Amino acid sequence: MKFILTLIALLAAPLAEAHGDKPHTPVAHAPAEQTGWGIAGTVATRTVQVDLLDTMRFSPDRIEVAEGETIRFVIRNRGRMLHEMVVGTPAELAGHAALMARFPDMEHDAPYMAHVAPGQSGEIVWTFNRAGEFEYACLLPGHYEAGMRGRIEVKAVAAAQPPVNEGVVRKVDRVAGKVTLKHGPLVTLDMPPMTMVFRASQAGLLDGLKAGDRVRFDAELDGGAYVVTRIERLP
Repeated sequence: MKFILTLIALLAAPLAEAHGDKPHTPVAHAPAEQTGWGIAGTVATRTVQVDLLDTMRFSPDRIEVAEGETIRFVIRNRGRMLHEMVVGTPAELAGHAALMARFPDMEHDAPYMAHVAPGQSGEIVWTFNRAGEFEYACLLPGHYEAGMRGRIEVKAVAAAQPPVNEGVVRKVDRVAGKVTLKHGPLVTLDMPPMTMVFRASQAGLLDGLKAGDRVRFDAELDGGAYVVTRIERLP
């Protein structure tokens, strides 16, 4: 029987790597592998706290993430029974939950899951490098069926559009943070072609520029001053 359960656990990878109805010593994770819902992370860009409740709910039960973010989930068990948080696609979690219902003594451990004893905390650090709709759930027998699930929406990040205006650098004053540009029509500012001085929106924006460079740039009117917000040299 033990051999059969072990074989089933292996065949159910990646989610069903091992499971249990009681706390157990965490197993060292294998090297990070890409999944359909992301990859194990290291340095988090944001921390999100998730509470596990005996009402068979997560708090919060909905999380929004930008594609490419690495989230450190701090998971606190506020109840009196063992709970867990497992991140995955809805299909993967549903399949694994069904397997757990059949074989409740299986144990599992992976970077996208945390088993948390009553009154204790755990964490998951996960990079969401795939846009889409994902879930987190407690897959302990009966918990998933009772609705202990949450939703993660990973929003795609739109590619940055190149600057829209073109011109030629006439002078660069890095000390004052200003650049003189001879430019064509600035449609967004309703300005005809001319040569004028722009203030740089941030330090370092003018680094590497010199008189004579052909550039593409974005500009805006800020407090009565014309400001370059992005600028890049053209070949």
